[in-house]
Amino acid sequence: MKSFDAIVIGGGQAGPFLAARMVEKGMKVALIERKFLGGTCVNAGCMPTKTLVASARAAHVARSGAVYGVNIPGEIAIDMKVVRARAETVTMNARNGLIGWFAGMDGMTVIYGHARFEDPKTVSVNGETLTAPRIFLNVGARPVIPDLPGINDIDYLTSTSIIHLDTLPRHLTVIGGSYIGLEFAQMYRRFGAEVSVIEHGPKLASREDEDISDAIADVLRSEGIDIHTGVSDIAFSRSSAGITVATDSARIDASHVLIATGRKPNTDDLGLDAAGVVTDKHGYITVDDRLATNVEGIWALGDCNGHGAFTHTSYNDFEIAAANLLDGDDRKVSSRILAYALYIDPPLGRVGVTEKQARASGRKIMISTRPMSRVGRANERGETKGFMKVIADAETKKILGAAILGIEGDEVIHGIIDAMNAGTTYPALQWSVPIHPTVSELIPTLLGDLKPV
Repeated sequence: MKSFDAIVIGGGQAGPFLAARMVEKGMKVALIERKFLGGTCVNAGCMPTKTLVASARAAHVARSGAVYGVNIPGEIAIDMKVVRARAETVTMNARNGLIGWFAGMDGMTVIYGHARFEDPKTVSVNGETLTAPRIFLNVGARPVIPDLPGINDIDYLTSTSIIHLDTLPRHLTVIGGSYIGLEFAQMYRRFGAEVSVIEHGPKLASREDEDISDAIADVLRSEGIDIHTGVSDIAFSRSSAGITVATDSARIDASHVLIATGRKPNTDDLGLDAAGVVTDKHGYITVDDRLATNVEGIWALGDCNGHGAFTHTSYNDFEIAAANLLDGDDRKVSSRILAYALYIDPPLGRVGVTEKQARASGRKIMISTRPMSRVGRANERGETKGFMKVIADAETKKILGAAILGIEGDEVIHGIIDAMNAGTTYPALQWSVPIHPTVSELIPTLLGDLKPV
């Protein structure tokens, strides 16, 4: 049996950085990864997909050149092999960077293999047994495949496999109208594929307010994406055209099908029962406000604990654990103000509560909205789709939440994220003097239009 000061299972966006901090403190750490360092973000999520989004936007801008007085003769062609290779290069650079970093770190042992608990302090991997007083789980999540009629009779894609396509689908049908599915839908439409989106719920991006969901649908429809919402029945079968997707309202002859109906934690094969670690009904590991499980000496970080499912929340889990365990601090998950983005174009930047949540809270609130068509920078760039919305507490004057669907919305939202984390009231932020011409310069104006509801 090999002994360590700590064992980290999973090489995502929390565990490896925590392992590095512990090594800096002179600890002996084992980092176990069953496949690739970097987790979903580096290998199948943020980095490759946003690289693909960038290629798709380049194609879109090229096709729109005439609007700006830039005439490009001939048809804009897409070389999917180059597109794929570019995304793969970005992934490999990041993954190899992590490999090189850990290789030069005394005290760090990286083991590739599938780890399972033998008891609360012991895990087995590749026929070896390892023990440590502290074990950290950062095992991530994977796509959920729903039990739909005929699904096992077709060759479907997931968010993991679609990034490896090096040919252009004739007609991509996306099952699921949430964040992952919508990004791929617009991306492949811009590459030149016909695209359909099928969503069980009444709206796309169901987590958002109705006005945001409607605006997202308008953006996608304007680019020729066929959207079906409120679909209760879906079945698949092979056809001469590829795949027939039959719903209660449509029949689609697809060449490719992407299943984007959510994700589930990679916790079902870790031997958690042997350690006594409790999970909820969805398989997420139950943790307290400091990310500790019900078993002393075991923590769960990142997607597998159900508190975020984003790269930045996973990394913040590392920061919380490191601050509490290594720096004598007392950080809590409940102190985190959730923010995220939807990377369609224009992007959606979101922070805090939605209007629906704010109204349901019973507090007195104020709301302000402004269309992007009234933003100078958006007009200058010729990108005026979307709008801004901010919600504030009428009594405390604190900002409760905001949504910016529009050009650079994923960057502009950070002004509000910073203000909320600093506890700044909206009247104070209203007196800032932003740079002109930017999208951010409209934030004080947006705040100045707050009205009670």
